[in-house]
Amino acid sequence: MQTLLLVAALGLLQEPPLQIPPPPAEAPAPAPAQAPIQAPAPAAPRQTPIPVAVPPSLATANPLSFFSESFPFAWDRIIPLTINLDGLKVTSIFFDKRVVQFLKGAEFGTRAQVEVTNTSKRPKVPGFAVAVLDKDGRLVGVASGGTKFGTISPGDTESFDLNFMQVKERLSAGDRFLLAIELR
Repeated sequence: MQTLLLVAALGLLQEPPLQIPPPPAEAPAPAPAQAPIQAPAPAAPRQTPIPVAVPPSLATANPLSFFSESFPFAWDRIIPLTINLDGLKVTSIFFDKRVVQFLKGAEFGTRAQVEVTNTSKRPKVPGFAVAVLDKDGRLVGVASGGTKFGTISPGDTESFDLNFMQVKERLSAGDRFLLAIELR
């Protein structure tokens, strides 16, 4: 009895072979034996999916104004700008290190300060990105920022500090900068 239990536990008992039923009568008959063997067809080339365009109703429901341009760079000087993006006037940008004199010249980061005025009749929600390039076209710093809460009301002027975080030590050697603005 113990041997029988051991054999059953180890799966050494044989089960009857699996019975496969014949194919249904509707199945096509196998090809005759004398048919030539054909090579498989080459695989179709892989296709990249094509992006789908946003329907006009969605594109106009929440428009996003955009501006991007390159300008000459200057360190620690106000650079006047004359950008008007749907009623948001960008009047200047200033690149420097934030230093607090009363704390013995303590530094508080590197920034690009952008000044804007909302000349439209609607509130604006801007976002900014700036990239600084040296004379050889190498990237020496990137910063971004914009409104975090609320909007810029019609008639208001505000300054935005765009913070340069990790890559910033060669920023003062910049030659040109790219400014991008998204406006909601």
